[in-house]
Amino acid sequence: MDLHTWLAEHGGVVHTSDLYRAGISKRAIAEDERGGGVARVRRSWIVLPGSDPARVHAARIGGRVTCVTQAAALKLWTPSDPSTHVAVAPHASRLEHEGIHLHWATGPAPVSARAVVDPLINVLFHVARCQEPADALAIWESAIRKKQIALEVLQAVTWRSASARRLLVAASVLSDSGLETHFVELMRAIGVVVQQQAVIDGHRVDALIGERLVVQLDGFEFHGKAKDRRRDLRADARLMLRGFVVLRFDYAQIMFTPEYVQETVRAAIAQARHLARR
Repeated sequence: MDLHTWLAEHGGVVHTSDLYRAGISKRAIAEDERGGGVARVRRSWIVLPGSDPARVHAARIGGRVTCVTQAAALKLWTPSDPSTHVAVAPHASRLEHEGIHLHWATGPAPVSARAVVDPLINVLFHVARCQEPADALAIWESAIRKKQIALEVLQAVTWRSASARRLLVAASVLSDSGLETHFVELMRAIGVVVQQQAVIDGHRVDALIGERLVVQLDGFEFHGKAKDRRRDLRADARLMLRGFVVLRFDYAQIMFTPEYVQETVRAAIAQARHLARR
């Protein structure tokens, strides 16, 4: 197998010792490097042009891509974060690197000294320590929902982090989206109990408060097509004709104006909109 093919199949950023074990000679690497086909990062890392910049950064500083950066690469729900998060050894230099968020803590899963990405358990460990609780919980639940890890596996891990242990208690497979997790956290903060993924008339709703107050949540990817919007309008009408009150919040409202969401729900409850008519 040639050098380029092997690099492409192994993430594009590889330690030379792994290349030698694969049967690729020092001479072949040197010739490709002289011709510009590959680049060298530090002394022993070979990089295929066009490789993931996060992996290149990690190799350059002797670390592994982790936390929200790797969570996003795994297509989990993540908040917006322009930094590249990299896990380094506890004894690594404490110097800051521009655009790099360094993590010195040691995750519970063992990892090779030549790895450039963290395993998922360590990614979730760093997420728990680094992110705001609601964001961290949304990422954990995203990993569970997408079946990238089972809740039972997380429960069996020996977490050496109080924040990770708190997330484990809160983690639920019921949330339909990271946005839903945020909404539930907002309601918990004001003492409102939410029933997630309740079934009404054979159809699921995102949240039910009390007997009659339905909350539907629209992610930023929703309503890209008119037919999706019409479907939601039909659902709202069906619920309203059956005596339910429907509140609908979108991604921007949940993420950027949470006080408005809380006050709207508070007002609805104060008006007894969550109770059935007697």
